[in-house]
Amino acid sequence: MNPRFHIGVYLAIVVAILDQGTKWWVLNAIMIPPRVVPVTPFLNLVLSWNKGITFGLFNRDHPWMVYVFIGAAVVILAVLLHWMMRATTLMATLGLGLIMGGAIGNVVDRNRFGAVADFIDFHVAGYHWYAFNLADSAIVCGVILLLLEHLATARKKV
Repeated sequence: MNPRFHIGVYLAIVVAILDQGTKWWVLNAIMIPPRVVPVTPFLNLVLSWNKGITFGLFNRDHPWMVYVFIGAAVVILAVLLHWMMRATTLMATLGLGLIMGGAIGNVVDRNRFGAVADFIDFHVAGYHWYAFNLADSAIVCGVILLLLEHLATARKKV
C-alpha cells in the first residue's frame, strides 16, 4: 500500500469540507437574493445550478439523472481510491486526493440539492467562462498534477 495514502485521504477530506464551506457561505450569506457580485474587473460571484456534468454537459431536468451522476461518481471514487492505494509518488497521491475531494464535494451537492452549486465567474472582454466552484478547481488541479507526474515518470524511462 502507498505509504502516503493517508495524506491523500486527508487532502480529499479537507477539499470536500472547504468546498462545502464556500458553497454554504455563498448560498447563505452572499446570494440572498441571487445576483451578480463583482469582485474584480475579471471575477464575479454568481449563483448557477448545474444539473449536468463538466461545463454543463447533460444539463437536463430528468429526475433520474441525479442518481445516474451520483452512482457514476461513487464508482469513479472507488476506482480513484484503489489507484491512490497503489500510487508510488507523492504527486500522484496529491492529485488523486484533490480529484476525490472535489468529486465528494459535488456529490454532496447533488444529493442535497439535485444539482451542483457553481458561483465563480471569470470573464475577459465580455466573454464569461462557465461558472464553477472550489470542487471543480480541485479536480482540475488534481488532473494537472497527475499529468505532470505522468510526464515526469515518462521522462525517467527514456
